[in-house]
Amino acid sequence: MRAKDIMTKNPECCRRDDTARQAAQVMRDRDCGCLPIVDDAGRVVGIVTDRDLAVRGIASGKDPDTKLNDLMTPVAACCGPDDDLRDIEKKMAELQVRRIPIVDAGGRCVGIVSQADIALAASRDSAVTDSEIALVVGQISQPSGRGRPRIDAGTGFSESETTQQF
Repeated sequence: MRAKDIMTKNPECCRRDDTARQAAQVMRDRDCGCLPIVDDAGRVVGIVTDRDLAVRGIASGKDPDTKLNDLMTPVAACCGPDDDLRDIEKKMAELQVRRIPIVDAGGRCVGIVSQADIALAASRDSAVTDSEIALVVGQISQPSGRGRPRIDAGTGFSESETTQQF
């Protein structure tokens, strides 16, 4: 099974200069918890989740007009539409992410695969087993000891890496 077989096609995307309020409204209207962030050419540069809006935004005292650039996680990895589901599951587990953008050869967002998409695929296709879903969910949900590190868009390093003494 391939990403294109199970992905949510053409997800709503936002740009770095869109606001937290705009992203929250899109999430509400499109009933989703995650939005790819794209540049002017439509290439994925980051991702913002409802949790990012809550934790990095509201809990940190940020204004609803805060730009998504200040709240998003720069995308560490994407997959292609022809990537095998097993490879996508492995990448999601390694990165401990619940969703992964699907991009074309030019890096433009054409879809997104979530844990829910994998679970739905299992209910439709016996090629994806219940134990496989349990393994992926378990690996993705495994506590890392700390929260997901905030990656600085300018340096590409996590906050802990930029404050380390060398």
